[in-house]
Amino acid sequence: MTDLNSLVIFAQVVESNSFSEASRRLKMPVSTVSRRISELEDQLGVRLLERSTRHLRLTDIGSEVLEHARQTAELNNAVDNAVSTHRTNISGTLRLAAPPSISDSLIAPLLGAFQASYPDVRVQVFITERIVDQIAEGVDVAFRVGPLKDSSLVARKLLTYRHQLVASPAYLKTCKSPQTPQDLLNHRLLAFSFWNPDYSWTFFHTKSEKKKTISFEPYIAMNDYAGLATALLAGAGIGELPPIVQPDLIRQGRLVEIMPAWHFCLFDLTLIHLGNRYMPRSVRVFKEFAARMTPTIFSKLPA
Repeated sequence: MTDLNSLVIFAQVVESNSFSEASRRLKMPVSTVSRRISELEDQLGVRLLERSTRHLRLTDIGSEVLEHARQTAELNNAVDNAVSTHRTNISGTLRLAAPPSISDSLIAPLLGAFQASYPDVRVQVFITERIVDQIAEGVDVAFRVGPLKDSSLVARKLLTYRHQLVASPAYLKTCKSPQTPQDLLNHRLLAFSFWNPDYSWTFFHTKSEKKKTISFEPYIAMNDYAGLATALLAGAGIGELPPIVQPDLIRQGRLVEIMPAWHFCLFDLTLIHLGNRYMPRSVRVFKEFAARMTPTIFSKLPA
């Protein structure tokens, strides 16, 4: 088996761009750091780093191994935090913000499990579609879908997924199932929208570079995915749903994905906080807890 400790050392050497700086951060002799990297290369049978007196350069295979080494380092830190957490009482009030679409499918089970492990932490949840001002509104962490634009914040990616085009079996019995984006214009379309009569969907073909955008006026437009899911279940038409909104609907066959050869673009669900310096311990522990647990709540997401 690959020496996981050596992978952590390798990640630190690359991040530091120096054996001596890595040894300082790791609090071990430079000779030990160098030896562990050499032993890792011997064990793997590949060269990970090209060394000179002044520079380090990753080899191609070294770049690939680095991604896994960083994950190992993160896991190592998470384990250390978990152990130290049990030695230190975690308490206080955690304030978080999240969109309504995941309040029942993610936030409720996540907080239930978190407070079972840390019962002295109180949680205040602000459910909103808008992007909150975390400093002005006193929010410790926020769940957000989409790119991070504020450079003063730190983002931790939790999930990557794509929305799915779905309909109820009852609706599909009444009409011919669409095969291409253009076919959708012959159907009643349900869209996530807010007072916007002009709407569009962009699709990407799974086996080619084809891209197609259709514009339409929604049969039902609503800025609440839970409400759209109810309408879709009732056979109102065809619509898009994130797989993190009531995922059991598709697992149980109550809604089915249609037009599988055409996909929507990918989205990231991230956890946003103000920074790593002077972070309250309850926030740090919750961040690591959410990063570990969220993928287990939503397994096998469409991507």
